[in-house]
Amino acid sequence: MAEVVGEVIGFAVGIAVSPIPIAAVILMLFASRARVTGPSFLFGWLIGITLVVTVVVLVPGLGGDTGEPSTTSGVIKGVLGLLLLVVAARQWASRPGPDDETPMPKWMVGVDKMGGGGALGLALLLTVLNPKNLVLAAAAGAVIGAAELSTGETVLAAGVFVVVASLTIAIPVGGYLIAGDRVRPALDNTKNWMIRNNAAVMSVLLLVFGVILTGDAIGILFG
Repeated sequence: MAEVVGEVIGFAVGIAVSPIPIAAVILMLFASRARVTGPSFLFGWLIGITLVVTVVVLVPGLGGDTGEPSTTSGVIKGVLGLLLLVVAARQWASRPGPDDETPMPKWMVGVDKMGGGGALGLALLLTVLNPKNLVLAAAAGAVIGAAELSTGETVLAAGVFVVVASLTIAIPVGGYLIAGDRVRPALDNTKNWMIRNNAAVMSVLLLVFGVILTGDAIGILFG
């Protein structure tokens, strides 16, 4: 159980430090409806990550008859690892130069004007349809599903993963709800840094997790 939790926390951290979702929720916290859109985004984020992990955990055949990861688990990890390596290479190639200005992504324009429903929907899109977060959440689900845990242990491991993956969304939202406008300067600096360094941060993270998953897959399939 502890070994599984330790493994999935790594994937959770990879999702938690995704710069673009953090920047998006901070933009919402600068809007007039921040006390509605911030919690709505957090709620959608929690639902999306939980949904992906649950679907993968329920895939049959992840655990082998001996309690070791099955061939199915190895194949899933191999595919996910290769996908992460491809995305990492694309992210690195798209990173801005030291003197280049980094424009805000076009889809983020108008985020601060969203209502609660739009914020919730955007959070779902950034978890369920975002390739990086989707692959990392699916990888965590594959680890949990292959471990042949009891129902209670499975729920606990998945819950720890979801909580850790959501901390960087929950902290700005909670900080704003408690401290209000006093946290805005810090949030604005964080948003700007996240947008500026998104490609570099994500390429390094995805490279690391891609290598880990590919190595695990090789060990399962050929070990």
